[in-house]
Amino acid sequence: MSSRDHDVLIIGAGVIGLASALALLESGRSVRVIDAGAIGGGASKGNCGTITPSHAPPLAAPGMVGVALRWMLTPDAPLYVKPRIDPLLWQWLLRFAARCNVRDWRASTAAKAAILNDSRARLAQWVRDYGLQCEFAESGVDYVYRDRQAFAHAQAGIGALREAGIPVAIVDAAAYEAAEPAFKPGLAGVVRFDGDAALRPDRYVAELARAVRQRGGEILEDCAFGALDSTDGVVTVETALGPMRARDVVVAVGAWSPRLALAIGAPSLRLAMQPGKGYSITYSRPARVPSRPVVLKERQVCVSAWADGFRLGSTMEFSGYDDTLNARRLGALERGAAEYLHEPVGPQLRERWYGWRPMSGDDVPIIGRVPARDGVWLATGHGMLGVSMSAATGQLVADLLCGRTPAIDPAPFRPERFA
Repeated sequence: MSSRDHDVLIIGAGVIGLASALALLESGRSVRVIDAGAIGGGASKGNCGTITPSHAPPLAAPGMVGVALRWMLTPDAPLYVKPRIDPLLWQWLLRFAARCNVRDWRASTAAKAAILNDSRARLAQWVRDYGLQCEFAESGVDYVYRDRQAFAHAQAGIGALREAGIPVAIVDAAAYEAAEPAFKPGLAGVVRFDGDAALRPDRYVAELARAVRQRGGEILEDCAFGALDSTDGVVTVETALGPMRARDVVVAVGAWSPRLALAIGAPSLRLAMQPGKGYSITYSRPARVPSRPVVLKERQVCVSAWADGFRLGSTMEFSGYDDTLNARRLGALERGAAEYLHEPVGPQLRERWYGWRPMSGDDVPIIGRVPARDGVWLATGHGMLGVSMSAATGQLVADLLCGRTPAIDPAPFRPERFA
């Protein structure tokens, strides 16, 4: 092959693209990864780093439509839809609303639990086998409640989580406060997920890139994708560095998938996905921090502490590709944390971040071959869980491209469901 010819070309050097590259290299395929920007410069960068089978229940849940409508009047609410004329958004929201029922909720929960549980176990193996230095810890994650009614509601849903193979325990509020001096008194209770884990996401992505390069993979930054064409078993990709040809192309461009849908040859992505804007703030580490990652449930704020850092993150804003940093929504993270923690921020502010998550209409990833496009594959739609689902997604992509029986059932993730 010439320098322009490749076995597998991956478009996107975020956590999904790099995990797919690593799994394909381990399967004996040669790989080149290209990205329009820098390695891990998208949603992977501002993630809170929790590895969460506990997040298997989808955003499209019974009753969520009413909640979303009420929150539309509150610009700093955890879930916010910015009122505007956008036909694609409203069609996506109608699809989302149609799935806010018990049957579809259970189906999406089962699909997400399968990929999350596989990824959680596989990630621990990758950290060990590839020596990934990313502060990985099998710490578990706690959901902390201050409102007794909300805590009672959470306990009512524990059975469905256990059915999906997710271990859950309840921790008494008084015992938790005694063991966790970082918290203010007045908690209602805690739901504990000992099967969850945590890592530092920027270091995880950097370590994936290192492992890919050590195994012979090539990564090209500042190499934007333009279009592709699949003919006679060869996929030709137009890039900023000229045309490249490959036997297989994996498109892992996250929240940019709808904008590139026509160029990919997957027009259904324009209706299947929306960019969900998230925020995080990173500080130096305070003196008192929770002993494990926590989610402050009523405010939907995730709190992660690392050896030399402390991050508040979350929120979901549907405002298209609006590229302004909304100080009010960032402030909501700090205000929410202040309700629970004695030290809700660190002594030094290090970064105020926003980024777009790739939200599918059913909150389930889109992984598989593009319909009617031989050699073109999708790995997108992971929502807020790209880091959590990365290892399993990489393995599923490798299994599909190599014609093996996948470790998990690929049916719930097929792109055809949106065709």
